[in-house]
Amino acid sequence: MTEGTPRTIVLIHGLWLTSLSWQHWITRYTERGETVIAPEWPRMNADLETLRRDPSVMNGLGLTEIVDSYDRKIRDLDTPPILMGHSFGGAIVQLLLDRGLGAAGVAIDPAPIKGVLRLPLSALKASAPALTNPLNRNKTVGLTKEQWHFAFTNTLSKADSDALYDEYHVPSTARPLFQAATANFNPNAATKVNFKNDTRAPLLIIAGGADHTVPPAMTKENYQRYKSNAVTDYYEFPGRPHFTGGVPGWEEVADYALDWALKHS
Repeated sequence: MTEGTPRTIVLIHGLWLTSLSWQHWITRYTERGETVIAPEWPRMNADLETLRRDPSVMNGLGLTEIVDSYDRKIRDLDTPPILMGHSFGGAIVQLLLDRGLGAAGVAIDPAPIKGVLRLPLSALKASAPALTNPLNRNKTVGLTKEQWHFAFTNTLSKADSDALYDEYHVPSTARPLFQAATANFNPNAATKVNFKNDTRAPLLIIAGGADHTVPPAMTKENYQRYKSNAVTDYYEFPGRPHFTGGVPGWEEVADYALDWALKHS
């Protein structure tokens, strides 16, 4: 691909969000001349209000089904795209890169993949709405505004957090959380990647310094687990919460991610 040719950028959302969470990034990247797509997770191709009224369509949706869906979409593209994902989307980016897909990947506040052992108390609290009840494994679970504020927007006022909740939050399948929580006891875990894969595309892992859901210690351990010769970088934005791409100041994160990806793809 020659310099100046538009790249395709695939944006992958995480739990309790839809592709609407990328709306500002899509506009910004498109204005920079890039081609941007933000596919929904499987079973989520409905408007926000429909999903909120009846989220049961997502019951039992697991990580492998989600990754396979993105795999098919990416293989249909004319050229390898840049992959960017947030939270569980960040874990999905790593799984896709490990499959040999993508020209470069950016994992933002990524959910833990198999091998990440740190589990700070704030991460336990953030995932508690789903994990505290084993019966939730194959169900869909929503967050209250208070739980959202703690997990996603803890650096904002309650009023500003509530506004983002009203704009973006949807109930989500709980199964990926259970898959991540048990991954280190499962030799065939859905979150397993080959940390020594020398042939995968370059990977940037971004942490938010004030993230409650995936604190920087977890994100940095994710980065440190990689032992391959493939390019792997880490960058931390101080004072950023988990929903770093949607709260004020998102532009700095978006620009850093794209500039890095264009340089290394």
